[in-house]
Amino acid sequence: MTQQGITLYLGGARSGKSMAAEHCALTLAADTGQLPYYLATGQAFDDEMKARIARHKDLRQGQFQTIEEPVDLAKIINSLAYQTDSKNSIILIDSVGIWLTNLMLAEKDWSEPLDETIAAITDGGHHAVFVSDDVGGGIIPENAMARQFRDHMGLINQRIASAAKHVYFVIAGIETKLK
Repeated sequence: MTQQGITLYLGGARSGKSMAAEHCALTLAADTGQLPYYLATGQAFDDEMKARIARHKDLRQGQFQTIEEPVDLAKIINSLAYQTDSKNSIILIDSVGIWLTNLMLAEKDWSEPLDETIAAITDGGHHAVFVSDDVGGGIIPENAMARQFRDHMGLINQRIASAAKHVYFVIAGIETKLK
């Protein structure tokens, strides 16, 4: 895998996509001697999510430099260019589905922020490993917001996959290379 570009890991809930993406980011970073960045999009709105975030931080402690940003991914990625040891960084972005949820709750569009994020990765010479949810294979959701989320995720995944050098689908912890 090259050091610059985009890799996308898709899968359903508890498919193993985050673990596979973390392994990819750590492997890429091993070649650079840098700790990869973990750009976490989750927000703790309740006790269960607080515990989940704390557990995830503990699991990756010492392996990643964690940055929490729920909405403005491009701003964070662009800011890495101003840190001398962070040019051409490896950046794991987990997860695109939670990022979309955050944007929808803030009543913001995803299209321009996604374009800005991809441009920040490319312009900065970074390699980003995206973790995203595959939600289009189930039944049609009963409510408008859930249908909107499903539709947006499908379009976002298409756009990231189009920009990506590598795309993997993960199910039951097994990676299948799509691109």
